[in-house]
Amino acid sequence: MNPDLINRLTPFREEALGRGIPPEDVDRWIATARPSGTLVTSGDGPVAGRFGGPLLLPADAPDPWFPLLATLDCAALPESTTGLQLPPDGRLLLFGFPEMTYYGGSAGEVVYIPEGTPVEERNTKYACIYGAEGDQFDSTDTLAIYEQFPQEELRLAPDVSLPHHFLVRSPEGGDETVTLPGHPRAWDLAEVWNETYGDIVVDGPLHIGGYAFHECTETDPVTDAAEDAEESRRHRPDAPELPAPGEWTLLAQWDIGLNGREGSTLHWVIPRQDLATRRFDRAHVSFSWNP
Repeated sequence: MNPDLINRLTPFREEALGRGIPPEDVDRWIATARPSGTLVTSGDGPVAGRFGGPLLLPADAPDPWFPLLATLDCAALPESTTGLQLPPDGRLLLFGFPEMTYYGGSAGEVVYIPEGTPVEERNTKYACIYGAEGDQFDSTDTLAIYEQFPQEELRLAPDVSLPHHFLVRSPEGGDETVTLPGHPRAWDLAEVWNETYGDIVVDGPLHIGGYAFHECTETDPVTDAAEDAEESRRHRPDAPELPAPGEWTLLAQWDIGLNGREGSTLHWVIPRQDLATRRFDRAHVSFSWNP
């Protein structure tokens, strides 16, 4: 971890110590910090992609079910900044729509296009918005949301991330939860981070890597999304088994902020082993909303 990023956590550390949390607990929590990249629409950071723009896909790629949110330049997203083993080149396309799904279904998808792959422009706006059968979402509300999707360049800003949540699923399963292992003051530390991170991290709409967060600060959104992916798999008898929830990581998070979807978030999550092997077909997208 870049020492400059760790130094940015000084306000968090001072606040936690001021609340009487033992220094060893604070330092152990800081040791969990991860690098992450925040993509912003202004500033002087390197261009790493863009919101919207033309949809460019290989000729043999199927039409996406969801609208294109962003196209990312993998070469501009180094592991030292994002903490992720992204491909060294090529483009990563993030698709998604902020709408609830059923039976754990994904609210989007991810497509990776290696550098040098021939592509052609697709015009799939209405197929994506209304669904292939014309009945995916309510068309009037959906079109109003879609027309607000941003259309801007995205610039990379190095960032630092700590857990926003303090509970994990019980190893025995079921509804019981336990605090993060090795962190008896997890609730207090997560609370301090949720109150101070706004003064520490970069304010931007799209986050790459790091810890996921949403309106509910109790559980990990990555774990929740992985469990949704497993629920969806169980409704498809021929689908292969998925890695355990603890083996998934955050790929991207969009803090939506659109009229009609205030307080909502999309999370793109993926098994770590899939990220290492550049397999993106099992990525899962979850939608969280606290209207």
